[in-house]
Amino acid sequence: MPAIEKISIKEKLGFALGDTACNLYFVTFMTFMPIFYTDIFGVSAAAMGTMFLVTKIWDAVNDPMMGVLADRSNTRWGKYRPFLLYGSLPLAIAGVLTFTTPDLTDSGKLIYAYITYTLVMMLYTLVNVPYAALMGVMTPDTKDRTTISSFRFVGVFAGQLIALTAVTKLPKYLGGEGVANAKGYQITIILLSILAAILLYITFFSTKERVHPPKGQRNPIGQDIKDLIGNAPWLMIGIATFFQLFFVSLPGGVRTYYFKYFVSNGDVALFGIHLKNGWSEDNLLLAYMVSGTLCTILGVIATKFISRIFGKAFTYWGSLLVAIIVTALNYFLKNDDLNLIFVINLVRSFVVGPVSAMQWAMYADCADYNEWKTGRRSTALIMAASLFALKFGLAIGAAVIGWALEAYGYVGKTIGADGVEIPAPETQSPEAIKGIIMLMSLIPAIIGLFAVGAMVLYPLSTKKMSEIEDDLMARRKQEEESQ
Repeated sequence: MPAIEKISIKEKLGFALGDTACNLYFVTFMTFMPIFYTDIFGVSAAAMGTMFLVTKIWDAVNDPMMGVLADRSNTRWGKYRPFLLYGSLPLAIAGVLTFTTPDLTDSGKLIYAYITYTLVMMLYTLVNVPYAALMGVMTPDTKDRTTISSFRFVGVFAGQLIALTAVTKLPKYLGGEGVANAKGYQITIILLSILAAILLYITFFSTKERVHPPKGQRNPIGQDIKDLIGNAPWLMIGIATFFQLFFVSLPGGVRTYYFKYFVSNGDVALFGIHLKNGWSEDNLLLAYMVSGTLCTILGVIATKFISRIFGKAFTYWGSLLVAIIVTALNYFLKNDDLNLIFVINLVRSFVVGPVSAMQWAMYADCADYNEWKTGRRSTALIMAASLFALKFGLAIGAAVIGWALEAYGYVGKTIGADGVEIPAPETQSPEAIKGIIMLMSLIPAIIGLFAVGAMVLYPLSTKKMSEIEDDLMARRKQEEESQ
């Protein structure tokens, strides 16, 4: 059996920085885009929800198309790395445009939002699909992929820490007059976009592609799609991804509203520490998000040890089930139960870590399974279809946030009859608060159970993947000897 080249720590870190870059966008889209559109940009919650859903129709074509394109690319830098080189700058520009608020009519703003949001998600796909596929071709060693995935998700949550801190605090400092406004958001996204482009370039220069399609592989698109649909492990993890991200996106997108309108920020104490003169909601929100992200990083670090004991599939759905249970507990909390609000978030964040790390390692396994079963390898298509499941889950979650807020009577930034902007009110109605609480608790908990159900049926055990890995290595050795 030929020796498998081990991936250096330097290359793993370089790869991880790519997800740090992607998550500067991802966490900003998930956490801050809803409240930016309703309270800063000036789009109604219902219109925002519909926009998030409608734009996914194009993603249904765009994401798999990107996977097909990447799988058929052949350059001196490999199949997937060149997209990081050429897509980083356009993505940065589109990110800034998306968080720019033009002086337009209500209908003009909505059209602008549709165009810029569609553009930024297309360019995110252009970069993120090849980036996701890259992990599947850096090494054929499934155990090393689990390690790379753990490095990757440390990068993920490093990006989240940066984005959460920056977008929570900087718009007030950069926008003038101590208020988060359109100018403050725009400057903040400019800074994050520059950083993201630099990190993606580092990933391009520090990684290498080592796994290649079987010699002489032909690539009819119809066969690729047929292989994907016939890939039972991918179907299970794809369904689970949709519901998992639907589950994650609801509390992720509504927590800004939760701390602004529900959680008490008066004279309170957190774990026995008195918060003098009260903390503003953005300070409490930042502490909540950052502490949760740190716990998720710990969960990612623990993934390697947990998965060795329980296997990838059980680690995924068992951890997710715990996250679902503690999320549901948010329903029973009062606005001054600060300790419990944080404890639930810390537990939930820790167990989400293994879910996230396992997800992408298992997608790479699905690419191996496809090659083992069919003799054909289409890593980027599998990753693209998986990214679509992820983005569709996020989009449905964001749409549900908008529709639910509207249904429960939430009032955001509006334009008066005289054409003057009316800011979002300082308080919301009890019914609107109830909607926010439901989106933080019972609604996502119910959604998450569908992801658990799908993963219980996932067929690739540790033993099965070891057999597949050995068989593929033997085939590749035979191909090399026959040359």
